Amino acid sequence: MTRIRCVVERITYQNPENGYSVLKVRAKGHGDLVTVVGNLLDANVGSVLLIDGEWKVDSRYGKQFEAQKWQETLPATVYGMEKYLGSGLIKGVGPKFAKKIVQKYGEDTFTVIEEDVQSLIEIPGIGTRRVKMIAESWERQKEVKNIMLFLQEHGVSTAFAAKIFKQYGNESIDRMRENPFRLADDIWGIGFRTADGIAQKLGFDRESYVRLRSGILYTLSELADDGHVYARKEQLVGKASELLEAEEGCIVMTLDQMLKDKDLIWEKNLLDGKSLTREPEPTRERELTGEPEHQEKEGSGQAGDALYLPPFYFAEIGVAGKLKKLAAAPATDRLWTWLKGAGCAVDVSGIERTLHMRYDEIQADAIRQAAGAKVMVLTGGPGTGKTTTTQGIIAAFRAYGLKILLAAPTGRAAKRMTEATGLEAKTIHRLLECKPPDGYQKNEENPLEGDVLIVDECSMIDIVLMNSLLKAIPPNMRLILVGDIDQLPSVGAGNVLRDIIDSGRFPVVRLTRIFRQAQESRIILNAHRINAGRLPDISNGRASDFFFLQQEEPERAAAEIVGLVKDRLPRSYGVASSAIQVLTPMQRGVVGATSLNLALQEALNPSGEGLRRSGFVFRPGDRVMQIKNNYDKEVFNGDIGRIENVDMVNRTLTVRFDDKNVEYDVTELDELVHAYATTIHKAQGSEYPIVVMPVLMNHYVMLQRNLIYTGITRAKRILVMVGTKKALAYAVGNVTVTKRNTMLRERLAPE
Repeated sequence: MTRIRCVVERITYQNPENGYSVLKVRAKGHGDLVTVVGNLLDANVGSVLLIDGEWKVDSRYGKQFEAQKWQETLPATVYGMEKYLGSGLIKGVGPKFAKKIVQKYGEDTFTVIEEDVQSLIEIPGIGTRRVKMIAESWERQKEVKNIMLFLQEHGVSTAFAAKIFKQYGNESIDRMRENPFRLADDIWGIGFRTADGIAQKLGFDRESYVRLRSGILYTLSELADDGHVYARKEQLVGKASELLEAEEGCIVMTLDQMLKDKDLIWEKNLLDGKSLTREPEPTRERELTGEPEHQEKEGSGQAGDALYLPPFYFAEIGVAGKLKKLAAAPATDRLWTWLKGAGCAVDVSGIERTLHMRYDEIQADAIRQAAGAKVMVLTGGPGTGKTTTTQGIIAAFRAYGLKILLAAPTGRAAKRMTEATGLEAKTIHRLLECKPPDGYQKNEENPLEGDVLIVDECSMIDIVLMNSLLKAIPPNMRLILVGDIDQLPSVGAGNVLRDIIDSGRFPVVRLTRIFRQAQESRIILNAHRINAGRLPDISNGRASDFFFLQQEEPERAAAEIVGLVKDRLPRSYGVASSAIQVLTPMQRGVVGATSLNLALQEALNPSGEGLRRSGFVFRPGDRVMQIKNNYDKEVFNGDIGRIENVDMVNRTLTVRFDDKNVEYDVTELDELVHAYATTIHKAQGSEYPIVVMPVLMNHYVMLQRNLIYTGITRAKRILVMVGTKKALAYAVGNVTVTKRNTMLRERLAPE
């Protein structure tokens, strides 16, 4: 193997999915820039690398150095020092100050920073505040480099080094040696497999309790990510045994100890072994077609011994108990008192005159039921009048002076609710006054103040968030839940809205009629056709709002999508590209969100300085999405914003989310992804003027009816599908979904 020492001049290409990178470096003994290829995802411009590898000649790109192993070192030359300091790795020093520092101290630059950093104040423009920043960043960077070397020695991506240092400080390496599995518990983004890789290199026994325990917790976490509130014992033992490559007997023994330690909660013989599956009540359309609403995968959702992570167990128990108590307690408002005393219903005709609106009988019944209910559900598909019915319900409450609170799971959904009703709607987190690290300020001891709470987009609410919401609702308050149960269920664990409906405990009003104005939209008509198991009308036509463009090859489909977003749709409809959202079934693949984001960024925002993280460049103007609940910053999974500016000296950027700016350090950028394209799952609760959606067979594992239905119903004005009729037909016909392991329906069912 050959070793070269080099300075990274620029990063030509990086693939964030597999780490493959193409770097241009200045290497000792080579006059021209050298091309280095290999897995160098975490290398930065200005970094000095020692790379072991081999020279090769590529038929297309010529001579290249293929990296096998690499490590980062401090530069030894004046040129390298300036490049390193100016790269942004040391906060407080950009290219301008790097040049001044190196001009003054030359080859002694690093010695000065290490031993006499206060002398930097002699350089014009560097004050005491900046000197302090440089000193802290220098020390931090030294320790981070030690962690990076430790991770490289153990075959782990060094991208986690800064986060590990932030969590454990100077004790980082000692903590990792002591118990690497703590990384998976303590640091978001580091999973069991990464921790296990370090543990294996450190010689941890494959059947040690600490390893098996961590693997079981990881398995439960993965099941929760798939929507399961609990795991059946045989399901958990099987999956954990496969992950850990351990005997099932060892897994069972570990589970026994975890139960003693109260790491898990075990409910035995749920429903006496009866099946948990029960066909939900069919919608009106399915009554006509005779088609089942959904078909569960064989073997899923069977009863038996259930193992819960404690937060999910207490959330499910809490939701059931609080909903039952809320429904049983009387309201105390004027409308409730009048209705119970007079024994009559509200006058819907008066509400129609006030709102200049006509309601059909089902909508009128919804308004009457809401006026007299403590807990009620309003559900229906697009164009069936959920919004106008909600307006009527609000009018009925306002006529009697009730104080109404409005909420939705996301900022975008809350904003739409505000626009539709004229009343302020808040996100659930904001309504509950989330203040880290203390959590929600609104709870049993400090409940919400008001007479009625109306929550929209309830299909998005998971079991944990619903429990937090219900804790804050006082017994006398009414609760109206609004949502479309045919959409995808929540990203988090549970199937809350469907379970509440299927329990049969609370009044449910289903809106089924598509109103005349909605019938003019092929988007809405096709959504209902798909939901009923029929193929959509893809005849296109100049007056249509629903288009289908045939493309067999994923690469051509991706190019078509980029062309639509960059040129064709803005030109045809007079909108900016920022009004167009690409929604795709999957994250990976040529027409997955990751690849499409790279292509769309190159087409829409290709130049300018930006911060690099894990193969991505974040530039001013980029559309980005938060992918983790961050209570400190008050931004949550699925929030979309725009990068306002990037500070290359301090290695931070600012994102504008609706009405606020949020700052991110470069080490926090793994909480952001580009959002020119997102998965359909991430688009729940959102609406966009124009949606472009690929539907190809290379996404077949995700092609299901409710996924396509959810994607289509995100479009307000125009929907363009790009793909094949075969893939679309496959998705429409695929109603096989994995039933989520939940017991909320059974816990709510009338005794």
